[in-house]
Amino acid sequence: MYKFDVVALGELLIDFTNNGISNQGNTLFEANPGGAPCNVLAMLNKCGKKTSLIGKVGEDIFGVELKLVLDNLGIDTSNLVTDKKVPTTLAFIHTIKDGDREFSFYRNPGADVMLKEEEVNEKLIKAARIFHFGSLSLTHDEIRKATKKALKIAKNNKITVSFDPNLREPLWESLEEAREQIAFGLTQCDILKIADNELQWFTRESDFDKGIARLKAEYNIPLILLTMGRRGSRAYYKDFYVEAPPFLQENTIEATGAGDTFFGCCLNYILENDLNNMNEEALLEMLTFGNAAASIITTRRGALCVMPGCSEVESLIKKENR
Repeated sequence: MYKFDVVALGELLIDFTNNGISNQGNTLFEANPGGAPCNVLAMLNKCGKKTSLIGKVGEDIFGVELKLVLDNLGIDTSNLVTDKKVPTTLAFIHTIKDGDREFSFYRNPGADVMLKEEEVNEKLIKAARIFHFGSLSLTHDEIRKATKKALKIAKNNKITVSFDPNLREPLWESLEEAREQIAFGLTQCDILKIADNELQWFTRESDFDKGIARLKAEYNIPLILLTMGRRGSRAYYKDFYVEAPPFLQENTIEATGAGDTFFGCCLNYILENDLNNMNEEALLEMLTFGNAAASIITTRRGALCVMPGCSEVESLIKKENR
């Protein structure tokens, strides 16, 4: 009997997002709890799934706040470790045209990259139906070792693995290293969520179908989810793919967490269905729900604490007659 639907390993941090100008003319930043793997878990929790995070925060005010947030959301923190010397990782997000973003990270080091392999709880991973991770847990030696240990446990116990490359160029020593580590991640996963720009960068193919064909040929990933921003999303499965249009919002603020929200919805659908027996109708239903949830999160600052509930997502789908 599984104790958790999804166990994720990776970064938990504070996203400082632009929230206006002060009376003195200074930029105001709002401290939003974040981190891609945890955003995915938060959406899953909204769908009624049981989740747990393996990660590390600093023994500081931000680390205390982040643990409290996860506890309040119902995300298990039994393997959330604190570091007495290294502070919690911080990210400053500047929103640019069309809701896209630029990032400045305070993570050299940050507590999340200091997670050690001996701090990974093997029993926790064995108790999961899906193990989820992203490429940011492959940027530094310590957390890379921890991630590889977790993946070995998952593979040895035939646990489904999901992966999000989530390329953040400033966090890598070089793009060559990023390519090498993301390639490793691709060898490990059963479910991949990749953004259009990441696909083009990694495969060096401008055409999406050609890029996906290269990934399938080299890595044999059963399900590849492609997010295309304002153009919607696709699911590549076996010898066909399904595309779903986006839900465009007039009051979009910024795109932080949209891909994570989408991925959380897709993992929720997979948990409730059979990954090995999906058809076009099922994939379209999955993508439509994910697109709707992602569009809602773009109207809010941050993601972790403001994920939409299933009824809210379903209302939007009904309103748009999808």
